Amino acid sequence: MIRPFVNELGDLQNKILEMGGLVETSIHNTIRSLVERDEKLMAGLWDNERRINQLDIDIDESATRLLALHQPVARDLRFITASIKINSDLERMGDLAVNLAQRSLSMLKRPPFRPLVDIPHMSKIVEAMVRRSLDAFVRRDAALAQNVVMSDDEVDDLKDSIYRELLELMETGEAPPGPAFDLIFIAHNLERVADHATNIAQDVLFLVKGVDVRHHHLS
Repeated sequence: MIRPFVNELGDLQNKILEMGGLVETSIHNTIRSLVERDEKLMAGLWDNERRINQLDIDIDESATRLLALHQPVARDLRFITASIKINSDLERMGDLAVNLAQRSLSMLKRPPFRPLVDIPHMSKIVEAMVRRSLDAFVRRDAALAQNVVMSDDEVDDLKDSIYRELLELMETGEAPPGPAFDLIFIAHNLERVADHATNIAQDVLFLVKGVDVRHHHLS
């Protein structure tokens, strides 16, 4: 009876990792398509979105079944609870990746606009946060999770800097309003992805330490 439960926990984790990989790939390819002005790089995004939505349903069903059939306690209960919350954050990241793609497609239909300010750099940091938050989940690594939480401030600062720069470029007439606002919304969506990665890292801290750190400063 114990072995099947352990296997099901492993399957649940694998589904979360698949979902996270799809999210990261979607974000990476979308920003790359923007940088290289190649719409074909986003070709797989819609399939990714459909798979993410299916995994969202599968993970919820698996977690609910595990809770109902096995009535887990202690760390196993925290794992399943964290998995449900992480699943929700990943599903929202998938939606945000679609938003990024829509804004990127809008820009690709316009004449080339340079520079892309700090968007590519911001995207790399956000992608790394997503990857590290899931690595922390797999490894039950509280230090890595805390590192992700601390990275959120850097993303917030970058978003504010991008906003200021684009608004200044519009005021001086150096940036057309259309693509400038597209980039502002891209920065906003990347910042929201970082927020969800931070949520995942906080769930990992709950999983490892049994402490909810969402409304407490980390030392």
